[in-house]
Amino acid sequence: MSVVLQIKAATAKAIEQLYGVNLAPETVLVNATKTEFEGDYTIVLFAFVKQLKKSPDALGEELGSFLVKEQPHLFSGYNVIKGFLNLVLSDDFCSAFVSGQYQNPKFGFAEEGQEKVMVEYSSPNTNKPLHLGHLRNNFLGWSIAEILKHTGHEIVKTCIVNDRGIHICKSMIAWQRYANGATPESTGIKGDHFVGDYYVKFENELKAQAEPIIDAAVAGDFSSFEAKDLPKLTALQKVYTTEKDGPKKEAAIKAYEEIRELARNATPVMKEAQHMLLQWEKGDETVISLWQRMNSWVYAGFDETYQKIGSDFDKVYYESNTYLLGKDLVEEGLAKHVFFQKEDGSVWIDLTADGLDEKIVRRKDGTSVYITQDIGLAEQKQKEFNAAQSIYVVGDEQNYHFKVLKLICQKLGLPSADGIFHLSYGMVELPSGKMKSREGTVVDADDLVADMIAIARQKTEELGKVKDFTETELQELYEIIGIGALKFFLLRVDPKKKMIFNPEESIEFNGFTGPFIQYTHARIKSILRKQEQITDLAGTANLPLLPLERTLAIELEQFPAILEEAAREHDPSKVAIYVFNVSKTFSSFYAEHSIANAESEAKKQFRLQLAALTAQVIKTAMHVLGIRVPERM
Repeated sequence: MSVVLQIKAATAKAIEQLYGVNLAPETVLVNATKTEFEGDYTIVLFAFVKQLKKSPDALGEELGSFLVKEQPHLFSGYNVIKGFLNLVLSDDFCSAFVSGQYQNPKFGFAEEGQEKVMVEYSSPNTNKPLHLGHLRNNFLGWSIAEILKHTGHEIVKTCIVNDRGIHICKSMIAWQRYANGATPESTGIKGDHFVGDYYVKFENELKAQAEPIIDAAVAGDFSSFEAKDLPKLTALQKVYTTEKDGPKKEAAIKAYEEIRELARNATPVMKEAQHMLLQWEKGDETVISLWQRMNSWVYAGFDETYQKIGSDFDKVYYESNTYLLGKDLVEEGLAKHVFFQKEDGSVWIDLTADGLDEKIVRRKDGTSVYITQDIGLAEQKQKEFNAAQSIYVVGDEQNYHFKVLKLICQKLGLPSADGIFHLSYGMVELPSGKMKSREGTVVDADDLVADMIAIARQKTEELGKVKDFTETELQELYEIIGIGALKFFLLRVDPKKKMIFNPEESIEFNGFTGPFIQYTHARIKSILRKQEQITDLAGTANLPLLPLERTLAIELEQFPAILEEAAREHDPSKVAIYVFNVSKTFSSFYAEHSIANAESEAKKQFRLQLAALTAQVIKTAMHVLGIRVPERM
């Protein structure tokens, strides 16, 4: 039983014995004591003041005195500050905890049997390779799935691949125009990069064709456009010319962007792509064959990247198989009056009462929109896996979409509805600013991983501590350090926050970084290798502890609670911050207190146990972040 549960149970029993009031232990609120106060755990007293008819201070004094007297093995002291009872754990408890857990490789794991959870992440497009933003997505998704698994949940990891649509056709058109039959095999270029290069080629050609049409349109020449676009263009051109030098420049900018988009759609190359999409939807054999061939190149590239970064899935869905889902649910929603049909035949839902707006779920031509597909896929996944919760790891630009998705599923009465959770995260930017796929300025995941491994090699060689490593061992070490640094840097930040990624900063061996924690683990393993087998001397359970020994033991004891908190809040940064603090505390402890030359054999054995448990906690904590820790470095 964790110390928090022990404190809850002891407090409930004490209140019953002192005041004759029966309380459920779970109603006792226990937190770690704030660093500015003396103590290890704090009981919040305000919830009981009225019921027990005691002032907070009087209740704290009576309860604290009773707990220390009746539970001397657990508590050695207390203090009361403004309605909070701060309890000091005894040295006996701390040393007994370390001795009892240092050989337990499962320390921190909860028992299985919690509800099933599905985690969907990655969601790449098959017109380009994975990039830096995908890395944060993959690392978050994999890590939260692993944290949930360690807290007793059954996990299903899924991915939806966006393998159809106009953006896919763009790469296909460019390949037809410029490749001359080239393939990844013939060029030696990784498949996803190969296809992505043609997407950029398409965008370059599109830009070149669109620029003169845009210039003509803003000057009032609409000869390149279809008749149906002329009324809108006339209005936009008027706003642009009237306001571009006036007080309403934002309106002019918006009008220009709309003209630009219409001009892009009017180019010959874009019309080719739109025609190809129509042919794909009709099942044209030539188009389908090329689509399958180019997608196969991309999937081979994705698989190579996923293997390198340690991402995997239990089930992969493809949009080409799911984009027609949800049509029957539209009919069901109309019958239930959840949806309504407008005069033009389009179907909508009115969410204004929920603080949102009207949302279309079926176009007037009978085709689905993205939200319809997502509703259908949510229903399919629920039927297939029957998960209690479905976590979607998607950037915060889709916050509105997932609010709508959950609301619609709830109004339709789908079993999956209440379990929908959007793990929203902020975008990753570079010191130079945002990335743009269509301009080819995205930081490629493979290139970034290779750069991180190269930086790891340089930094490690500068330290000069790997002279006895073989070349194979060195290469593995550089990958462990480089990829670990990348993952830790992207996971150490609260997912909800936007972040700036700096490769050099992420791989420092000192500071709030993955390599610092990896080095601490390797250092501990080196210490343990130099000692004989740790023995359980009877005296280790009754030793007076020095402040840093106590601090480290109590931090280690909190590991299961940290995992539970990270799982509950869907936030791996809780684990990253925790394992950094543990590593920092161990470094301070080891700098102050010798293990090999401890003042007694019992103290030496206790410190070895403390070191062994620290290494185990670091290894487990880093594992749930998807990071390996080396035995040597």
